[in-house]
Amino acid sequence: MSETIISICLGIGLAASVGFRVFVPLFALSLTAYLGGWELNESWQWIGSLSALIVLGVATVVEICAYYIPYVDNLLDSVAIPLAAIAGTAVMVSTVADLSPVVTWALAIIAGGGTAAAVAGTSGAARLTSTATTGGVANPVVSTVETGTAVVMSAISIVFPVIAIFLVIIIVAVIFRFYKKFKTRKA
Repeated sequence: MSETIISICLGIGLAASVGFRVFVPLFALSLTAYLGGWELNESWQWIGSLSALIVLGVATVVEICAYYIPYVDNLLDSVAIPLAAIAGTAVMVSTVADLSPVVTWALAIIAGGGTAAAVAGTSGAARLTSTATTGGVANPVVSTVETGTAVVMSAISIVFPVIAIFLVIIIVAVIFRFYKKFKTRKA
């Protein structure tokens, strides 16, 4: 039972991290599985292979670098939001242990995909606001904060999964406040 709760906490923490950078948490999970730090679900063990580790590592570096190019980062956000939902779902499915497939997939879609999409959508709105107000000059700062948050959240999720849940709650609360403030300004 405790392993199931820890696996759910890990999945949700990594899903929130996916909302900031799609490949950082996937790479972190791949590295952890490759080093034997986490046992993935049977059909997802390929994520812990050396070839997956290399591919995800290259994708991580490319993604991080691309977000430092103004206007390209906004284009990436339009693709990253649906990808984040898919990756958040995949991360959740690959980590959840000892649940029936129906419960695992429902949890993965709702908690994993939903959390990742919410974080990605808000982060995209923040970058769009940055582009509109600074002409893209401040976008590298936004990118640095997002990348740093993705790295920290991924590490905390893997090392301290239960603490990651509390951080996810804080992130979701900040997102909700940002959304309310943004919605009020538009009205």
